[in-house]
Amino acid sequence: MKRFKIAVTMGDAAGVGPEIIAKMFLRPGINDAADIFVIGDLFPMLSAQRRISKKLSIRPVDSAGKLTYGKNIIPLLDARVLHEGDYTIGEAGAKSGKASFIYLRKAIDLALDKSIDAVVTAPINKHSLHMAGLNYPGHTEILAKFTKTKNYAMMLMSDKLKVVLATIHMPVAGVPGKLSSKKITALLKLIDSSLKKDFGIKTPSIAVCGLNPHAGENGAFGDEESRIITPGIKNVVKAGVKAEGPFPADTIFHRVVNNKSHDAVLAMYHDQGLIPLKLLSFDTGVNVTLGLPIIRTSPDHGTAYDIAATGAASDVSLFEAVKTALLMAKNRNK
Repeated sequence: MKRFKIAVTMGDAAGVGPEIIAKMFLRPGINDAADIFVIGDLFPMLSAQRRISKKLSIRPVDSAGKLTYGKNIIPLLDARVLHEGDYTIGEAGAKSGKASFIYLRKAIDLALDKSIDAVVTAPINKHSLHMAGLNYPGHTEILAKFTKTKNYAMMLMSDKLKVVLATIHMPVAGVPGKLSSKKITALLKLIDSSLKKDFGIKTPSIAVCGLNPHAGENGAFGDEESRIITPGIKNVVKAGVKAEGPFPADTIFHRVVNNKSHDAVLAMYHDQGLIPLKLLSFDTGVNVTLGLPIIRTSPDHGTAYDIAATGAASDVSLFEAVKTALLMAKNRNK
């Protein structure tokens, strides 16, 4: 049986990334199903390990081929970028922003050359990236650029619900202008392919939300449904994709969650999809980037500067992200 290897990037050293990683490595049998290691820096990981538990030990190496795995061991591929005094816990900074970018780039390279099977990313901070002169909105756009991926999407998921967003971080007023039938078609094909390849669903069923209240109610509240969304759905149905809608967003999530009517939902904008997901699975949500040639998951939360280094941050979402990455790797390996 193939032994899978998963890299966890440390994320922003000033946030909760190092401590939730340390907490996760305290879990019994964390390496039973896969070899899991961290790409980051020794000083912030050592600081977190000392705060979290004396049972843990860190084994830093400079090459992925030299990693050591075992009970209560955190295998660390040490980037040797950050040192004491380079960052302040709970604050954005250029050095921590650049370091988080370096960890991610290393993980992408390892995944592209098949040295690892999946990447799990601890949170980074957009402002820290920008302070370092790296003008990316976040992980997703960096991953897309350095894997040369044009058609990609963000899926937030838990054991209760899978939601893909047609638009992500933008003003609500700008959402209608970013929607097109071509985009809806491409996203539905991508969701269908990913549910088959990554989650082993043979004939996925996808529900599509309308943009307007009551899905426009036959044009009374807007025409984006008839003009944009419905033609996009019809295009993929002709190609054999099982997609339905547009449905009123205030009712379709009830059907999907309680009646298992569909395997995933395509939401038109950020809050439309993420409010129901976070209401149901606030601590266990996982972010998956669809469409990449590599597997990437992450916890569904940010750097949480306000609680960094307090020990209050939970590792549950990170652990769920690792489990999801492993599931995807196994399905892709079949």
